[in-house]
Amino acid sequence: MGALDGKVVLVTGGGNGIGRDCALIAAQEGAKVVVNDLGAGLKGDDEGSAGPAEKVAMEIRAAGGEAVHNSDSVTSLRAVEGMVEQARDTFGGLHAVINPAGILRDVMFHKMSEEDWDRVIDVHMRGSFNVARATIELFREQNDGAYMFFTSTSGLFGNIGQANYGAAKMGIAGLSRIIAMEGARNNVRANCLAPVAWTRMTQSVPIKDEAAAERRKVMAEKIRADQPARFSVAMVAPAAAHVSGQIFGASGENIILYSQPRPIETVTKEEGWTVDTILSEAVPKMAPKFFPLQRGPLPGATQDQQKQPA
Repeated sequence: MGALDGKVVLVTGGGNGIGRDCALIAAQEGAKVVVNDLGAGLKGDDEGSAGPAEKVAMEIRAAGGEAVHNSDSVTSLRAVEGMVEQARDTFGGLHAVINPAGILRDVMFHKMSEEDWDRVIDVHMRGSFNVARATIELFREQNDGAYMFFTSTSGLFGNIGQANYGAAKMGIAGLSRIIAMEGARNNVRANCLAPVAWTRMTQSVPIKDEAAAERRKVMAEKIRADQPARFSVAMVAPAAAHVSGQIFGASGENIILYSQPRPIETVTKEEGWTVDTILSEAVPKMAPKFFPLQRGPLPGATQDQQKQPA
C-alpha cells in the first residue's frame, strides 16, 4: 500500500529537478499522475517542448504506474483548467496539486527590466494562482484536496539579485496561508515548501574557483532533488490531513518548520506620537530586535547552499 493509493495528482514543472522527482515518487506511492512541464529553458524565453514531461510519464508507466503528460504553461488559467479536465477524463478525478514549476531571471534590481519582472511573477505568482483557482471549486465540492506550493528562502530571507523571484515566492507563502484558512471547513489543505536542492536553478549560479567547484560536487550528493520531493509527496497524502497553513523547508535530510510573521515588539504612547518622539523613543526601543540585512543560516547548510536560489 502506498501513501497515495487511489489519488490523482497534478505535478507542474514535472519534467526536471524537484518536479520530476515529485512525479516519480507520487507514482511510486500509488498515485495516478498528470506530469506537466512546458519544457522550456531556465529563463522561460523559448517555446518549450513536450519532451521532458512525456519522458517522465513514460518512465512512470514503464515502472508499472499510471501517468499522462501535459506541456501547457501554468501562466494560462485556461491551460491549467485543461490539465484538470485531462486528469478527470483520464483518471476520473484530481485530489492534489504539487506546484514547483518556475523560472529564474536573476539581475540586480536597478538593472531589472519590466520583462524580467513580469515573466518571473507570471510563472511563479500567477502560476500559483492559476493552479489553485482551476482546482479550488472541485476540491471544495469533494471535500478533499491538497496543495503543495513552492516558496523560497529568497523570499523568506531575501537574496541579492532576486527581487522578482523573492517577491513572487513571498507572495506564494501568503496565498498558501489564506487558501489553507479558507479551505479548512471543506478539508482543503495548503502548505508551502522552501527547498534547497541540486537542480538546474542551483547549477545556474556561477562557479568562481576550484574550491567552489569541489563544494558543488559534495552538494550534488547531499542536497538532492528527491529529498524535498519526498516531503512534498508526504504532505499531500491523506495521512497528513491535519497539516495545513505551514511553511516548511527541506535541505538535504533537514526538514525545517519556519516561523510566520508575528508582532515581536509594540511601543505605545498614550498622548500620541510625534515625528520627533518616534525617532527619539520608538525606533531606539525597537532597534535591538531589528532583523539584519544579511541572510540567516539555513539549518545544516554549507556556505554555498546559503547562496542557492531555492
